[in-house]
Parts: sequence; structure tokens; C-alpha cells
Amino acid sequence: MSSPQGIPSVDLSEFLTGDEKQQQKFINELGKAYEDIGFVAVRNHGISQELIDELYEQMKIFFGQDEAVKNKYNIPGIGGQRGYTPFGKEHAKGKTAGDLKEFWHFGQFVENEPALAESYPDNVDVKEQPDFLKVGKQAYKAFEDTGRHLLRAIALHLGLEETYFNEHIHNGNSILRPIHYPPITGEIEEGAVRAGEHEDINLITLLVGASADGLQVLNKQNEWVSVTSIEDHIVVNVGDMLQRLTNNKLKSTTHRVINPSKENLGTSRYSVPFFLHPRSEMPLNCLESCIDENNPKHYEDITAGEYLMERLREIGLVK
Repeated sequence: MSSPQGIPSVDLSEFLTGDEKQQQKFINELGKAYEDIGFVAVRNHGISQELIDELYEQMKIFFGQDEAVKNKYNIPGIGGQRGYTPFGKEHAKGKTAGDLKEFWHFGQFVENEPALAESYPDNVDVKEQPDFLKVGKQAYKAFEDTGRHLLRAIALHLGLEETYFNEHIHNGNSILRPIHYPPITGEIEEGAVRAGEHEDINLITLLVGASADGLQVLNKQNEWVSVTSIEDHIVVNVGDMLQRLTNNKLKSTTHRVINPSKENLGTSRYSVPFFLHPRSEMPLNCLESCIDENNPKHYEDITAGEYLMERLREIGLVK
């Protein structure tokens, strides 16, 4: 595994189309990376560059619109789960300064489960931009497929059935989040950064094509390591739900997005993470295979839905 971008690199095609030896190599490399640092860069990930480019074009159009237009799609009462969240609304856990970003949420497009569909907020159609929702849905499904493949490999690394996660993520509560970090002009609140240091809530996060550097990961030596985006790779990290399920065997690593250098303060940054969540009823109880004398159970039993609401309150999206 080479690491030109600051984190280990793996090739998903080894798992999907390789022989048994190549598949095991991928499982071992992915598992080691997630036990050591919690982040990998994945090539041959199956999300087409054409689709990524379309999504970036659509999000730049949306975020470039007037505030009055964007705020029409800030939907009250749903904790930011769909539609637009304005600049500075979200903050890192334990922080008061709002992050220097605005973002949009696409949620699950539920198939063949009408009752579940009613329990999720509706996705939001932007009348001024008819292709935004269509492209968002295509990207959502592509990210979800890639995430499912990665979770199959993670299950095998953990000694579980390869399909262990499938039923839990089918029609799960995942979120696709196009983010705009606007140019930094004038005075900002003390301690405000583009994204304060945090860990993700979900099972795994897939991040594609940040338009500028800024992502940093905290390694075991308590050092911040810059993760530079490189062509044809996506970055995939462990979230708190997976860390909790595996009783800290797999690491949900602290990361942040720092403010740009002085000469780049006037530039925007865009990125698109896909937060892969399970269905709300999935138990996050620590796996028995991950509990032993040297690693006793660290967490109380909880469902994914209960844990999500707890975390959304901590970051200011739900009161």
C-alpha cells in the first residue's frame, strides 16, 4: 500500500474482480488501515468521473444563487436532514463557533417500503434547477453501491458473514452532502474554521473530489496529517457507529478541514461526503467477537436511530 496522499491506498477492483488471493489482500489492507488510522484512499471505486463532474457542476450552480433563493430550501423542523443548511449553522461537538460552510442534504430514495418512506423526510426539488435532484439521486445510488462493497470486505475482516451489513443498510438513513466552503472575507468568529475537529457519526464516510486541500487527519502520534486529494481516488473513513459496533477495533479518527493559506482566503472549497448510515433499528451493540479480556465492552447498547439523534443534538442540528 503506497500513501502518496497521507493515508494508505487500496484498490477495490482487487476485491470485486480479483482472484481469491487478491480479494484477501484487499480485505487485509483495508482492515489494517481501519485498525491503524481509520482512513483509506480507494481507487477503482466504481463512481464515474462523468457523474462526479455533473454533481460538482450542479452544486456550484446551487451555491452560487442568491441567499434568498437558497433559504427557500432551508426546511424547518427536520434537523437539516434534507435540503439546505445555511452558512455557520453546524458546529463541531463541544464547540460554539459555527463551521465556515453551507451544505445540502440528499437522503434515501426508498424502494418498495412505503411505511419506511413515510418515516423519512422527502428529498427537496429545487425549482430553479431541475437537474439538481436527478443528478443527486444518481450520485447517491453510486455512492451507496460502493459503500456496500466496502462493507462486505469489512464484514469479512471482522469474521462475519460477507452480507452481514446488507439488510441493515438497505433503504438505510444515509446522507449525501454537497458542501461549499465560501471565500473567507472580513472578520470571522474566534476559533471558527471550515470544519472543526470531529469524528463522523455513521458507519463509513465516502468523500469524493475535494476541490482544494484542507482535510487533515489526527494520527496515533497525535499529529495532524494532511490528506491531499489525488486523481481517481475517493477517501473512505470509519465512523463512530462502526467504531462502536466493533468495540474500538476499527478506528473512527478525528479529522478537520483547516482554513486556507492567506493567499487562498478568497477561494471557495467544495467537497461531497456520503455518510453511509444503517436503518434506524440496527443495534449498535458491541460485537461479541470484538470483546475480550484485553478489550472489555466499552459502550452501552443502543440503536442507530437513538445514537444519531443524540449526536445531532450535540452538533446543533437538532434542539
